[in-house]
Amino acid sequence: MSCKRLVGKTALITGGASGVGRATAHRFGQEGVANLILADKNSQMLPTVVEEVRLATGANVLGVLGDVSVDADCERFINTAVSDFGGLDIMVSNAPAHSSAPFLEMERDDWDRVMAVMLRASFVLGQLAARAMVERGTGGSILYTSSVSSLGASITYAHYGAAKAGIVNLVQTMAIELVDYGIRVNSVSPGPLDTPQSRDVLGSDEAMEAARKHWPLVPMKRLGKPEEIAATYAFLASEDAGYITGQNIIVDGGLRAHSYSIPEELIAK
Repeated sequence: MSCKRLVGKTALITGGASGVGRATAHRFGQEGVANLILADKNSQMLPTVVEEVRLATGANVLGVLGDVSVDADCERFINTAVSDFGGLDIMVSNAPAHSSAPFLEMERDDWDRVMAVMLRASFVLGQLAARAMVERGTGGSILYTSSVSSLGASITYAHYGAAKAGIVNLVQTMAIELVDYGIRVNSVSPGPLDTPQSRDVLGSDEAMEAARKHWPLVPMKRLGKPEEIAATYAFLASEDAGYITGQNIIVDGGLRAHSYSIPEELIAK
């Protein structure tokens, strides 16, 4: 279910060509966003998703190729919103970076890459978006994709968990410093999701199916849907969330509420 809560707004979504970004683009279009900028480095998928969202929602959708780990590309994303549409109302920082290695074996280059895409880019994009919003003087909403991995140990994903935890803290600081400008800043921490990125990490459709059936610590006993994260973003971007800032919204099927006791089926009889 969607409402028309974002009518006339201009929004930028990074990582917009797949997964949560793609679902959020559709949802924002359904919610009435007038101008939608999808930024991604996937030159094959981006034009397809741009046209898909335009036809499905009627929004004015523009695709911009670029890499969030490159400052000049981040500047181009924000400048496009300002030059083409007169400003920016909503920014969703969502570009992913994945790799896996035990802590003792993790390469420093991998650590640096994940930090660049997830944490440094979050700062750069957030600062650029906030400056554009302050200059325009009409406030706005800045949103980040974090993860439940930000809330505890991330075995074989030390870089990923650390970057996501950094985002949560960054959000809190930004929210306080930007509140007088009418800018709200929040993050969403999904639990395990059924996305192309998840399939890449798990390695196959068969592995994803096994995860759906046997993920023992998710009380809802299923993977989340990108559309469920997109719905959360639509709420946070709207005036329905006008009194919410500096928060990390957990959308995880009950995972973090679990006691982490050993599931009965895993106990040796």
